[in-house]
Amino acid sequence: MATGNELQNRFNHPIPLVKFVLIGAAIGLMLISLFLFTAGDADPNWPKLWRLRPLIIVPLAGAMGGVFYYFMDYLGSHGKINRVVGIVLSLIVFIIGLWLGIVLGLDGTYWD
Repeated sequence: MATGNELQNRFNHPIPLVKFVLIGAAIGLMLISLFLFTAGDADPNWPKLWRLRPLIIVPLAGAMGGVFYYFMDYLGSHGKINRVVGIVLSLIVFIIGLWLGIVLGLDGTYWD
């Protein structure tokens, strides 16, 4: 059975998870903000605060993409998978996750 120090050394990563989460969320927030604030006038039938939903959901999807990239980077740095395969897989999952977050965030408004 592993002690606390062995577990801490086994899961040590040079870059903290929070940094990847914040980068992914920032990318999602920038993309959806760019789209929302340049898209034009909203339909008057939509709720008053309809923009809050995509501004919350899309950064969360980006943050989850950042978490996935963190784990792929961890596996690539320990030789469990090829580093290039991990980066490409992470980018594909991040793009698909952002797309799904945008669809979910804009459902009922622009994505109708």
